Amino acid sequence: MFELVPLQLIGALPLLGLVVLAVAVAVVWQMVVIVQAYEKKALTVLGEYRKLLEPGINFVPPFVSKTYAFDMRTQTLDVPRQEAITRDNSPVTADAVVYIRVMDAKKAFLEVQQYERAVSNLAQTTLRAVLGDMELDDTLNKRQEINAKIRKELDEPTDEWGIRVESVEVREVNPSTDVQEAMEQQTSAERRRRAMILEAQGERRSAIEKAEGDKRSNIIRAQGEKQSQILEAQGDAISTVLRAKSAEAMGERAVIERGMETLEEIGKGESTTFVLPQELTSLVGRYGKHLTGSDTKTNGHELEGLDFDEETREMLGLDAIEEILEATDGVDIEEMEREAEAVKSGNIGDDIQDPDEIIERADDEEP
Repeated sequence: MFELVPLQLIGALPLLGLVVLAVAVAVVWQMVVIVQAYEKKALTVLGEYRKLLEPGINFVPPFVSKTYAFDMRTQTLDVPRQEAITRDNSPVTADAVVYIRVMDAKKAFLEVQQYERAVSNLAQTTLRAVLGDMELDDTLNKRQEINAKIRKELDEPTDEWGIRVESVEVREVNPSTDVQEAMEQQTSAERRRRAMILEAQGERRSAIEKAEGDKRSNIIRAQGEKQSQILEAQGDAISTVLRAKSAEAMGERAVIERGMETLEEIGKGESTTFVLPQELTSLVGRYGKHLTGSDTKTNGHELEGLDFDEETREMLGLDAIEEILEATDGVDIEEMEREAEAVKSGNIGDDIQDPDEIIERADDEEP
């Protein structure tokens, strides 16, 4: 009823189970593909393109499938240093950095082989071409323009590969050694020229400042001399007024004394009729009132003299004397003499008053 199993078969069962288990694990391993979040994978089955695998767990036919990963992040490609001849026949060397990003993984898989290498080679040739179309000074100064031209030249072919060139940065542009030495000499000469210009401008500015200072000093000195002359003239004017007033007083006293002597001599004579000049009677009346406080009268009438005629007044200068006396009436004579001497000598102290103020105060004090 029961058949006997050979002992050899019983011993081979564990080994067979291990084989089946190993095959099952291999099948599962081949069927499951894990895609990272920053990449996509192109799937081919028996060499035929099927689709792009999205991030996460994907199941594919085992043993006959193959995947190719594409990094979807921005990638950096170094462009090796390139030698070029500028439009003005100056040799230069330059290197750059290109930033690219895979926009269409299918095109990057089907349209180009090793897109990183393709973009790098294209950037090298484009860099040499752009530098060759520019002059040396432009290659050194117009860095942004070089970047823009290279990026524009790379855009069209890379779009067909599903690649976008995000940015191009030229790192260094170096002319040859001979050109660098010539540029250094030019720079040194330019610096010396600027230094000479600055030095000349400084000397010019210093001369202008000195001239301006001398001008201001001369103006201040002239103003001081002018003020000194004005003060000296004012002192002379005050002294002249005082001398004129003193001369008038002395002249009137001399006339009166002479007249009195004449009257005394006349009184010694026998005549009883006397003729007195009008000027003498006027002076006697005025000085009598000033000295005695009373008027000199004759027969109850004031003894008044007639004025000099116009020709006599002009000859004697009485009008000018009267104007001066009116201007200085009520002024302290001794004080004015002292101030006049101080003004003429230049020793003006705080106690010496302005002559104009003295005369103005005297005019205010007149009744």
